[in-house]
Amino acid sequence: MTIIAAPSGPLRGRIRVPGDKSISHRALILGALAEGETLIRGLLEADDVLRTAAALRTLGVEVERAEGLWRVLGGDWSGPERQLYMGNSGTGARLLMGAAAGQGIACSFSGDASLRGRPMARVTDPLGEMGAAFETREGRLPVALAGGTLHAIRYRLPKPSAQVKSAILLAALGASGRTVIEEPVPTRDHTERMLAAFGASLSIKETPEGGRILALEGGQRLAATELTVPADPSSAAFPLVAACTLAGSEVDIEGVLMNPRRTGLISVLRRMGASIEERASRTEGGERVCDLRVGGGPLHAAKVRAEEAPDMIDEFPILAVAAACAEGTTRMEGLAELRVKESDRLAATAALLEANGVACRSGEDWLEVDGRAGGVPGGGLVEARHDHRIAMATLILGLSAKREVAVDEAGSIATSFPDFVPLMRSAGAELSQSTA
Repeated sequence: MTIIAAPSGPLRGRIRVPGDKSISHRALILGALAEGETLIRGLLEADDVLRTAAALRTLGVEVERAEGLWRVLGGDWSGPERQLYMGNSGTGARLLMGAAAGQGIACSFSGDASLRGRPMARVTDPLGEMGAAFETREGRLPVALAGGTLHAIRYRLPKPSAQVKSAILLAALGASGRTVIEEPVPTRDHTERMLAAFGASLSIKETPEGGRILALEGGQRLAATELTVPADPSSAAFPLVAACTLAGSEVDIEGVLMNPRRTGLISVLRRMGASIEERASRTEGGERVCDLRVGGGPLHAAKVRAEEAPDMIDEFPILAVAAACAEGTTRMEGLAELRVKESDRLAATAALLEANGVACRSGEDWLEVDGRAGGVPGGGLVEARHDHRIAMATLILGLSAKREVAVDEAGSIATSFPDFVPLMRSAGAELSQSTA
Protein backbone atom coordinates (compact mmCIF):
# COMPACT_ATOMS: atom_id res chain seq x y z
CA MET A 1 0.00 0.00 0.00
CA THR A 2 1.35 3.39 -1.06
CA ILE A 3 0.42 6.53 0.87
CA ILE A 4 0.75 9.98 -0.69
CA ALA A 5 1.19 13.21 1.25
CA ALA A 6 0.18 16.42 -0.50
CA PRO A 7 1.07 20.01 0.46
CA SER A 8 -1.25 20.95 3.33
CA GLY A 9 -2.48 24.06 5.07
CA PRO A 10 -2.25 24.70 8.82
CA LEU A 11 -3.10 21.79 11.11
CA ARG A 12 -5.65 22.34 13.86
CA GLY A 13 -7.41 20.31 16.50
CA ARG A 14 -6.99 18.25 19.66
CA ILE A 15 -5.60 14.75 19.24
CA ARG A 16 -4.29 11.85 21.32
CA VAL A 17 -1.64 9.53 19.97
CA PRO A 18 -1.41 5.84 20.99
CA GLY A 19 0.02 4.60 24.28
CA ASP A 20 3.78 4.48 24.69
CA LYS A 21 5.28 1.45 22.99
CA SER A 22 8.23 1.04 25.37
CA ILE A 23 6.01 1.18 28.45
CA SER A 24 3.38 -1.10 26.89
CA HIS A 25 5.92 -3.91 26.32
CA ARG A 26 7.22 -3.58 29.86
CA ALA A 27 3.77 -3.44 31.43
CA LEU A 28 2.82 -6.75 29.83
CA ILE A 29 6.09 -8.50 30.70
CA LEU A 30 6.29 -7.30 34.29
CA GLY A 31 2.60 -8.07 34.77
CA ALA A 32 3.34 -11.59 33.57
CA LEU A 33 6.16 -11.91 36.10
CA ALA A 34 4.13 -10.52 39.02
CA GLU A 35 1.97 -12.44 41.46
CA GLY A 36 -1.71 -11.70 40.92
CA GLU A 37 -3.76 -9.77 38.39
CA THR A 38 -2.34 -6.65 36.72
CA LEU A 39 -4.75 -4.26 34.96
CA ILE A 40 -3.40 -2.00 32.21
CA ARG A 41 -5.20 0.99 30.68
CA GLY A 42 -4.10 2.73 27.51
CA LEU A 43 -1.96 -0.14 26.22
CA LEU A 44 -0.71 0.42 22.68
CA GLU A 45 -2.69 -2.02 20.54
CA ALA A 46 -0.25 -2.10 17.65
CA ASP A 47 1.46 -5.07 16.04
CA ASP A 48 4.73 -4.88 18.03
CA VAL A 49 2.97 -4.92 21.40
CA LEU A 50 0.40 -7.51 20.32
CA ARG A 51 3.30 -9.81 19.39
CA THR A 52 4.58 -9.53 22.97
CA ALA A 53 1.11 -10.32 24.32
CA ALA A 54 0.85 -13.34 22.02
CA ALA A 55 4.31 -14.58 23.03
CA LEU A 56 3.37 -14.37 26.71
CA ARG A 57 0.26 -16.46 26.04
CA THR A 58 2.48 -19.03 24.34
CA LEU A 59 4.57 -19.05 27.52
CA GLY A 60 1.49 -19.99 29.53
CA VAL A 61 0.53 -16.54 30.82
CA GLU A 62 -3.12 -15.48 30.87
CA VAL A 63 -3.40 -12.22 28.89
CA GLU A 64 -6.84 -10.85 27.99
CA ARG A 65 -8.41 -7.66 26.67
CA ALA A 66 -11.83 -6.75 28.02
CA GLU A 67 -13.80 -3.49 28.15
CA GLY A 68 -10.85 -1.33 27.18
CA LEU A 69 -8.54 -2.88 29.80
CA TRP A 70 -5.81 -5.45 29.49
CA ARG A 71 -5.69 -8.08 32.21
CA VAL A 72 -2.50 -10.04 32.88
CA LEU A 73 -2.55 -12.88 35.39
CA GLY A 74 1.06 -13.43 36.41
CA GLY A 75 2.57 -16.66 37.62
CA ASP A 76 4.87 -19.45 36.57
CA TRP A 77 5.84 -19.59 32.92
CA SER A 78 6.02 -22.83 30.95
CA GLY A 79 8.24 -23.93 28.10
CA PRO A 80 6.29 -23.42 24.87
CA GLU A 81 5.70 -26.11 22.26
CA ARG A 82 6.18 -23.64 19.41
CA GLN A 83 8.54 -20.83 18.51
CA LEU A 84 7.87 -17.31 19.79
CA TYR A 85 7.32 -15.22 16.65
CA MET A 86 8.00 -11.55 17.42
CA GLY A 87 7.19 -9.99 14.04
CA ASN A 88 9.18 -6.75 13.78
CA SER A 89 9.44 -6.15 17.53
CA GLY A 90 13.05 -5.80 18.62
CA THR A 91 11.99 -4.51 22.04
CA GLY A 92 9.66 -7.44 22.64
CA ALA A 93 12.24 -10.00 21.50
CA ARG A 94 15.14 -8.63 23.55
CA LEU A 95 13.15 -8.03 26.73
CA LEU A 96 11.49 -11.44 26.57
CA MET A 97 14.88 -13.10 26.13
CA GLY A 98 15.93 -11.59 29.45
CA ALA A 99 12.68 -12.41 31.22
CA ALA A 100 12.57 -15.99 29.90
CA ALA A 101 16.22 -16.56 30.86
CA GLY A 102 15.42 -15.37 34.39
CA GLN A 103 12.51 -17.79 34.53
CA GLY A 104 14.69 -20.72 33.46
CA ILE A 105 12.50 -21.30 30.40
CA ALA A 106 13.65 -23.15 27.27
CA CYS A 107 12.23 -21.44 24.19
CA SER A 108 13.14 -20.08 20.78
CA PHE A 109 12.57 -16.70 19.11
CA SER A 110 12.08 -15.64 15.52
CA GLY A 111 10.67 -12.69 13.61
CA ASP A 112 10.16 -11.13 10.22
CA ALA A 113 12.95 -10.48 7.71
CA SER A 114 13.77 -7.09 9.23
CA LEU A 115 14.01 -8.40 12.79
CA ARG A 116 16.06 -11.41 11.70
CA GLY A 117 18.65 -8.96 10.41
CA ARG A 118 19.03 -7.08 13.68
CA PRO A 119 21.81 -7.88 16.20
CA MET A 120 20.90 -9.96 19.23
CA ALA A 121 24.39 -10.69 20.57
CA ARG A 122 24.27 -7.43 22.50
CA VAL A 123 21.63 -9.17 24.67
CA THR A 124 22.65 -12.83 24.47
CA ASP A 125 26.28 -12.07 25.40
CA PRO A 126 25.59 -10.55 28.85
CA LEU A 127 22.81 -13.05 29.49
CA GLY A 128 25.33 -15.76 28.61
CA GLU A 129 27.67 -14.36 31.25
CA MET A 130 24.82 -14.90 33.73
CA GLY A 131 24.62 -18.59 32.77
CA ALA A 132 22.01 -18.58 29.99
CA ALA A 133 22.82 -20.80 27.02
CA PHE A 134 21.87 -19.51 23.55
CA GLU A 135 22.16 -20.76 20.01
CA THR A 136 21.95 -18.01 17.39
CA ARG A 137 22.39 -17.49 13.67
CA GLU A 138 25.65 -15.55 13.80
CA GLY A 139 24.31 -13.37 16.61
CA ARG A 140 20.90 -12.91 15.00
CA LEU A 141 17.48 -14.56 15.01
CA PRO A 142 16.40 -17.29 15.15
CA VAL A 143 17.63 -17.63 18.74
CA ALA A 144 17.19 -20.74 20.91
CA LEU A 145 17.41 -20.41 24.70
CA ALA A 146 18.09 -23.43 26.89
CA GLY A 147 16.52 -23.32 30.33
CA GLY A 148 18.69 -23.21 33.41
CA THR A 149 19.66 -21.23 36.49
CA LEU A 150 21.34 -17.81 36.38
CA HIS A 151 23.80 -16.03 38.63
CA ALA A 152 24.44 -12.34 39.15
CA ILE A 153 27.06 -10.41 37.21
CA ARG A 154 28.57 -6.94 37.10
CA TYR A 155 28.19 -5.57 33.59
CA ARG A 156 29.28 -2.31 32.00
CA LEU A 157 27.17 -1.37 28.98
CA PRO A 158 29.55 -0.95 26.02
CA LYS A 159 27.00 1.25 24.22
CA PRO A 160 23.92 3.09 25.51
CA SER A 161 20.94 0.72 25.15
CA ALA A 162 17.80 0.67 27.27
CA GLN A 163 16.85 -2.68 25.73
CA VAL A 164 20.07 -4.38 26.78
CA LYS A 165 19.90 -2.88 30.26
CA SER A 166 16.27 -3.96 30.60
CA ALA A 167 16.94 -7.51 29.43
CA ILE A 168 19.65 -7.88 32.09
CA LEU A 169 17.40 -6.43 34.82
CA LEU A 170 14.56 -8.80 33.90
CA ALA A 171 16.94 -11.76 33.95
CA ALA A 172 18.40 -10.56 37.26
CA LEU A 173 15.02 -10.99 38.95
CA GLY A 174 15.48 -14.74 38.63
CA ALA A 175 19.24 -14.89 39.21
CA SER A 176 21.07 -15.68 42.42
CA GLY A 177 22.98 -12.78 43.90
CA ARG A 178 23.13 -9.05 43.26
CA THR A 179 23.41 -7.95 39.63
CA VAL A 180 25.12 -4.61 38.99
CA ILE A 181 24.86 -2.67 35.73
CA GLU A 182 27.18 0.24 34.97
CA GLU A 183 25.58 2.70 32.58
CA PRO A 184 28.19 5.30 31.46
CA VAL A 185 25.53 7.19 29.49
CA PRO A 186 22.02 7.15 31.04
CA THR A 187 19.28 5.70 28.86
CA ARG A 188 15.50 5.41 29.15
CA ASP A 189 14.56 4.41 32.68
CA HIS A 190 11.08 2.97 32.09
CA THR A 191 12.10 -0.48 33.31
CA GLU A 192 13.51 0.90 36.55
CA ARG A 193 10.41 3.01 37.19
CA MET A 194 8.07 0.14 36.44
CA LEU A 195 10.03 -2.35 38.56
CA ALA A 196 9.48 0.04 41.47
CA ALA A 197 5.76 0.26 40.64
CA PHE A 198 5.60 -3.56 40.84
CA GLY A 199 7.30 -3.51 44.26
CA ALA A 200 10.89 -4.37 43.35
CA SER A 201 13.81 -2.95 45.31
CA LEU A 202 16.36 -1.42 42.94
CA SER A 203 19.37 0.71 43.86
CA ILE A 204 20.33 3.54 41.48
CA LYS A 205 23.37 5.75 42.02
CA GLU A 206 24.70 8.54 39.84
CA THR A 207 28.43 8.62 39.12
CA PRO A 208 30.60 11.75 39.13
CA GLU A 209 31.01 11.31 35.36
CA GLY A 210 27.27 11.57 34.80
CA GLY A 211 26.54 7.87 34.43
CA ARG A 212 24.52 5.55 36.66
CA ILE A 213 25.09 2.32 38.55
CA LEU A 214 22.08 0.04 39.03
CA ALA A 215 21.93 -2.89 41.45
CA LEU A 216 19.16 -5.49 41.72
CA GLU A 217 19.02 -8.38 44.17
CA GLY A 218 17.81 -11.63 42.64
CA GLY A 219 14.92 -13.69 43.94
CA GLN A 220 12.50 -10.78 44.36
CA ARG A 221 8.81 -11.38 43.70
CA LEU A 222 6.81 -8.68 41.98
CA ALA A 223 3.31 -7.69 43.12
CA ALA A 224 0.52 -7.12 40.59
CA THR A 225 -0.70 -3.56 40.18
CA GLU A 226 -2.89 -1.26 38.07
CA LEU A 227 -1.34 1.23 35.70
CA THR A 228 -2.11 3.60 32.84
CA VAL A 229 0.15 3.84 29.79
CA PRO A 230 0.74 7.48 28.80
CA ALA A 231 0.76 8.68 25.18
CA ASP A 232 3.95 7.79 23.30
CA PRO A 233 6.28 10.78 22.74
CA SER A 234 7.88 8.96 19.80
CA SER A 235 4.46 8.79 18.12
CA ALA A 236 3.56 12.33 19.20
CA ALA A 237 6.74 13.46 17.42
CA PHE A 238 5.07 13.14 14.01
CA PRO A 239 2.05 15.45 14.48
CA LEU A 240 4.27 17.66 16.64
CA VAL A 241 6.81 18.26 13.85
CA ALA A 242 4.01 18.57 11.28
CA ALA A 243 2.45 21.37 13.32
CA CYS A 244 5.84 23.05 13.86
CA THR A 245 6.62 23.13 10.14
CA LEU A 246 3.22 24.27 8.81
CA ALA A 247 2.76 28.00 9.42
CA GLY A 248 -0.39 28.95 11.29
CA SER A 249 -0.91 25.51 12.85
CA GLU A 250 -2.24 25.08 16.38
CA VAL A 251 -2.51 21.52 17.62
CA ASP A 252 -3.08 20.16 21.14
CA ILE A 253 -1.62 16.69 21.79
CA GLU A 254 -3.09 15.08 24.92
CA GLY A 255 -1.38 13.20 27.73
CA VAL A 256 2.15 12.93 26.32
CA LEU A 257 4.80 11.15 28.39
CA MET A 258 7.38 13.68 29.63
CA ASN A 259 10.01 11.34 31.07
CA PRO A 260 13.33 13.28 30.96
CA ARG A 261 14.92 10.44 28.99
CA ARG A 262 12.27 10.84 26.26
CA THR A 263 11.99 14.60 25.72
CA GLY A 264 15.17 15.22 23.73
CA LEU A 265 13.24 16.04 20.55
CA ILE A 266 11.16 18.67 22.31
CA SER A 267 14.30 20.31 23.71
CA VAL A 268 15.96 20.44 20.29
CA LEU A 269 12.83 21.75 18.54
CA ARG A 270 12.59 24.54 21.11
CA ARG A 271 16.23 25.44 20.35
CA MET A 272 15.18 25.62 16.70
CA GLY A 273 12.48 28.15 17.58
CA ALA A 274 9.44 25.88 17.79
CA SER A 275 6.44 26.96 19.86
CA ILE A 276 5.71 24.04 22.23
CA GLU A 277 3.79 24.78 25.41
CA GLU A 278 3.25 22.29 28.25
CA ARG A 279 -0.20 22.29 29.86
CA ALA A 280 -2.00 20.32 32.58
CA SER A 281 1.06 18.51 33.94
CA ARG A 282 0.13 15.41 35.95
CA THR A 283 1.30 11.92 36.92
CA GLU A 284 0.04 8.72 35.28
CA GLY A 285 1.51 5.26 35.87
CA GLY A 286 4.43 6.71 37.80
CA GLU A 287 5.41 8.98 34.89
CA ARG A 288 4.89 12.70 34.35
CA VAL A 289 2.58 13.53 31.44
CA CYS A 290 1.17 16.75 30.06
CA ASP A 291 -0.76 18.16 27.12
CA LEU A 292 1.33 19.89 24.46
CA ARG A 293 0.13 22.91 22.50
CA VAL A 294 2.16 23.21 19.31
CA GLY A 295 2.20 26.20 16.98
CA GLY A 296 3.62 26.53 13.46
CA GLY A 297 6.28 29.05 12.54
CA PRO A 298 9.80 29.50 11.16
CA LEU A 299 12.57 27.21 12.39
CA HIS A 300 16.34 27.64 12.35
CA ALA A 301 19.16 25.09 12.43
CA ALA A 302 20.59 23.56 15.58
CA LYS A 303 23.30 21.13 16.63
CA VAL A 304 22.48 17.89 18.45
CA ARG A 305 25.39 16.68 20.57
CA ALA A 306 26.22 12.99 20.91
CA GLU A 307 25.33 12.97 24.61
CA GLU A 308 21.79 14.10 23.72
CA ALA A 309 21.18 11.23 21.29
CA PRO A 310 19.98 8.54 23.77
CA ASP A 311 17.11 10.81 24.86
CA MET A 312 15.70 10.97 21.32
CA ILE A 313 17.16 7.96 19.52
CA ASP A 314 13.87 7.05 17.78
CA GLU A 315 13.09 10.63 16.76
CA PHE A 316 16.01 11.42 14.46
CA PRO A 317 14.17 10.69 11.18
CA ILE A 318 11.42 13.15 12.08
CA LEU A 319 13.95 15.67 13.45
CA ALA A 320 15.66 15.47 10.06
CA VAL A 321 12.32 16.47 8.51
CA ALA A 322 12.16 19.52 10.80
CA ALA A 323 15.76 20.32 9.84
CA ALA A 324 14.84 20.10 6.16
CA CYS A 325 12.22 22.81 6.73
CA ALA A 326 14.53 25.05 8.79
CA GLU A 327 16.91 27.87 7.92
CA GLY A 328 20.56 26.77 7.92
CA THR A 329 22.42 23.48 8.38
CA THR A 330 21.52 21.17 11.27
CA ARG A 331 24.10 18.67 12.49
CA MET A 332 23.20 15.58 14.53
CA GLU A 333 25.85 13.45 16.25
CA GLY A 334 25.90 10.18 18.19
CA LEU A 335 23.70 8.30 15.71
CA ALA A 336 25.52 4.95 15.47
CA GLU A 337 22.56 3.14 17.07
CA LEU A 338 20.41 4.11 14.07
CA ARG A 339 22.41 1.71 11.93
CA VAL A 340 20.86 -1.30 13.72
CA LYS A 341 17.22 -0.27 14.01
CA GLU A 342 14.36 -1.73 11.92
CA SER A 343 16.41 -0.57 8.95
CA ASP A 344 19.75 1.20 8.66
CA ARG A 345 17.76 4.19 9.81
CA LEU A 346 20.56 6.67 9.24
CA ALA A 347 20.94 5.65 5.60
CA ALA A 348 17.17 5.53 5.16
CA THR A 349 16.77 9.04 6.59
CA ALA A 350 19.41 10.42 4.23
CA ALA A 351 17.70 8.66 1.31
CA LEU A 352 14.26 10.12 2.09
CA LEU A 353 15.75 13.64 2.22
CA GLU A 354 17.72 13.25 -1.01
CA ALA A 355 14.71 11.81 -2.83
CA ASN A 356 12.89 15.06 -2.10
CA GLY A 357 15.56 17.57 -3.02
CA VAL A 358 17.12 18.13 0.42
CA ALA A 359 20.91 18.08 0.50
CA CYS A 360 22.52 16.13 3.35
CA ARG A 361 25.75 14.44 4.31
CA SER A 362 26.29 11.54 6.69
CA GLY A 363 29.02 9.50 8.34
CA GLU A 364 29.07 6.43 10.53
CA ASP A 365 27.38 8.26 13.41
CA TRP A 366 26.39 11.74 12.19
CA LEU A 367 24.07 13.53 9.78
CA GLU A 368 24.02 17.08 8.43
CA VAL A 369 20.91 18.50 6.77
CA ASP A 370 20.84 21.67 4.68
CA GLY A 371 17.50 23.27 5.43
CA ARG A 372 15.17 24.47 2.68
CA ALA A 373 13.27 27.12 4.60
CA GLY A 374 11.89 28.47 1.34
CA GLY A 375 10.18 25.16 0.71
CA VAL A 376 11.23 21.51 0.38
CA PRO A 377 10.96 20.52 -3.31
CA GLY A 378 9.32 17.13 -2.65
CA GLY A 379 8.13 14.92 -5.49
CA GLY A 380 9.92 11.79 -4.32
CA LEU A 381 8.87 8.17 -3.89
CA VAL A 382 10.61 6.88 -0.77
CA GLU A 383 11.38 3.30 0.23
CA ALA A 384 10.15 2.70 3.76
CA ARG A 385 12.47 -0.33 4.13
CA HIS A 386 9.85 -1.95 6.41
CA ASP A 387 10.52 0.84 8.94
CA HIS A 388 7.49 2.55 10.46
CA ARG A 389 9.36 5.68 11.50
CA ILE A 390 10.84 6.21 8.04
CA ALA A 391 7.37 5.80 6.52
CA MET A 392 5.76 8.35 8.86
CA ALA A 393 8.65 10.83 8.62
CA THR A 394 8.35 10.73 4.84
CA LEU A 395 4.66 11.59 4.96
CA ILE A 396 5.19 14.46 7.39
CA LEU A 397 7.82 15.87 5.01
CA GLY A 398 5.28 15.72 2.20
CA LEU A 399 2.81 17.93 4.07
CA SER A 400 5.17 20.91 3.90
CA ALA A 401 6.76 20.13 0.50
CA LYS A 402 6.00 21.89 -2.78
CA ARG A 403 5.01 18.64 -4.52
CA GLU A 404 3.43 15.39 -3.40
CA VAL A 405 5.62 12.85 -1.60
CA ALA A 406 4.85 9.13 -1.53
CA VAL A 407 6.06 6.22 0.57
CA ASP A 408 6.15 2.87 -1.21
CA GLU A 409 5.12 0.47 1.55
CA ALA A 410 3.23 1.94 4.48
CA GLY A 411 2.00 -1.23 6.17
CA SER A 412 4.87 -1.02 8.68
CA ILE A 413 3.18 2.01 10.29
CA ALA A 414 0.81 -0.41 12.04
CA THR A 415 3.67 -1.68 14.22
CA SER A 416 3.47 1.47 16.38
CA PHE A 417 0.73 3.85 15.15
CA PRO A 418 -2.22 2.00 13.52
CA ASP A 419 -4.43 5.12 13.33
CA PHE A 420 -1.73 7.45 12.00
CA VAL A 421 -3.46 8.31 8.71
CA PRO A 422 -6.96 9.02 10.07
CA LEU A 423 -5.57 10.94 13.04
CA MET A 424 -3.43 13.19 10.83
CA ARG A 425 -6.35 13.70 8.45
CA SER A 426 -8.53 14.76 11.37
CA ALA A 427 -6.12 17.65 11.98
CA GLY A 428 -6.14 18.69 8.31
CA ALA A 429 -3.30 16.70 6.74
CA GLU A 430 -3.68 15.83 3.07
CA LEU A 431 -2.99 12.09 3.01
CA SER A 432 -4.35 9.59 0.49
CA GLN A 433 -3.89 5.88 -0.06
CA SER A 434 -3.24 3.98 -3.24
CA THR A 435 -3.00 0.24 -3.83
CA ALA A 436 -1.70 0.72 -7.38
